[in-house]
Amino acid sequence: MQFLALGKHEMRAASVAWDQNAASLYEAAIVRGEGHIARGGALVVETGQHTGRSPQDKYIVRDGATENTIWWQNNKSLTREQFACLQEDFVAHAKSRDLFVQNLFGGADPAHRLPVRVICEFAWHALFIQNLLFSVPGGTGVAPKLTIIDLPSFKANPVRHGTRSETVIAIDLSQGLVLIGGTQYGGEMKKAVFTVLNYFLPAQGVMPMHCSANMRKDGTGSAVFFGLSGTGKTTLSADPERVLIGDDEHGWSSTGIFNFEGGCYAKVIKLSAEAEPAIHATTQRWGTVLENVAMDKTTRALDLDDASKTENTRSAYPIGFIPNASENGLAPIPENIVMLTADAFGVLPPIAELTPAQAMYHFLSGYTAKVAGTERGVTEPQATFSTCFGAPFIPRHPGIYGDLLKGLIARHKVKCWLVNTGWTGGAHGVGSRMPIVATRRLLSAALNGEFAGMPMRTDPHFGFAVPLKVEGVDDRMLDPRQTWSDTRAYDAQARKLVAMFVRNFEKFESHVSQDVMAASPAVRMAAE
Repeated sequence: MQFLALGKHEMRAASVAWDQNAASLYEAAIVRGEGHIARGGALVVETGQHTGRSPQDKYIVRDGATENTIWWQNNKSLTREQFACLQEDFVAHAKSRDLFVQNLFGGADPAHRLPVRVICEFAWHALFIQNLLFSVPGGTGVAPKLTIIDLPSFKANPVRHGTRSETVIAIDLSQGLVLIGGTQYGGEMKKAVFTVLNYFLPAQGVMPMHCSANMRKDGTGSAVFFGLSGTGKTTLSADPERVLIGDDEHGWSSTGIFNFEGGCYAKVIKLSAEAEPAIHATTQRWGTVLENVAMDKTTRALDLDDASKTENTRSAYPIGFIPNASENGLAPIPENIVMLTADAFGVLPPIAELTPAQAMYHFLSGYTAKVAGTERGVTEPQATFSTCFGAPFIPRHPGIYGDLLKGLIARHKVKCWLVNTGWTGGAHGVGSRMPIVATRRLLSAALNGEFAGMPMRTDPHFGFAVPLKVEGVDDRMLDPRQTWSDTRAYDAQARKLVAMFVRNFEKFESHVSQDVMAASPAVRMAAE
């Protein structure tokens, strides 16, 4: 038996002398029967019944430090006693198991990075989190400020532990400890780190963001892309003409932006080598972990179009696998903010320029559609409002993040855009997804300043500015109403969506200024 130091607490556990590098973790996963090697070398694993996050099974310990700092309307709680009982049972469960222990970091900026010790039951989970966080040479001697204990075989007891089910993601912010059990989905570990950073960084004046980011190849003109899973954060930021900073989570400090992660976690369902060559290539490499991707066990060929296990198939790989990725995960102050939404109603235009007040309104609203497979029970796109484009990971009140972002936009005069990667020509089931070629062209125009001085129309429902004409994009697509065969049906959908926005924003009315309230969409008929 070996004692493993876990910050302010200890855990007795069996341990094996595995080298903590990717090659040995990869080999261990194969030897232990946790996955299969695909043609090209990627490790293919299955996550069982949990093919996405389990947000209803995530808890934060409610104590003196968190009672008045956590947004409890959005976060479930455990008592100090319930967590202590859960921790005791985790320790007992771990005693008979071999564990993989790694010291890693969340955050590329040395001034704000979080030392994390991750203890995994599965070798592939250890490889997954090594891909997703930072491994800093010489950093192994740094005392962890956060410890994650990840035991998929552990089953919580709702009566004993105060949980909803046998699955649990429990976060004790005071101790710096996360306990994950009852789920094999690797994404729970990375999102736990994001949640903790979302809690601590605002007090340091740093804006944590659920966004991807890139910049020009000369190191200027950085842009951030807010959006939930499936809205295009990874795809659109992995632009071969720009440098990728990161695909999911970043911080914005007084000196610029920095990636929270050292890797990418990309959706790969129906991934095309022609449309997304850089991301597709990661599925053919040693070191990549592929979750729930179909593979022919005889030929070891992948079938990325097969969604029989889940729509939420994923590729987890070091960011260096993308040819144009940043080497240090750092970038200057953003010039542009892009808010991505997958509008399942087919109402929003493919791109719109936002005033600062409109940007705050849409940031707090966080409108999009949950894409099939991202969460358990979601089998088709559903309209949703996820404040700050990341409600499941927001521990503090959204007003705190909104005020931080509002100040940064004003201070640095950042251009703001709303980009719809959802449906055109009709709602989901009738229309079609926005062509990626058109979205890329519109984004390029926005980031390169092509819209400066260009004639714009004012959207009759949302009041934001929409370009009338963009070279390379069908003019009709810029006005969604023109893409519908039945314009009266479009008007009805628009009224429905506007009413949803207004109703959702009621909870923020007492927390925002009058100019933000004035950015609310209006329920009125479009001109015939």
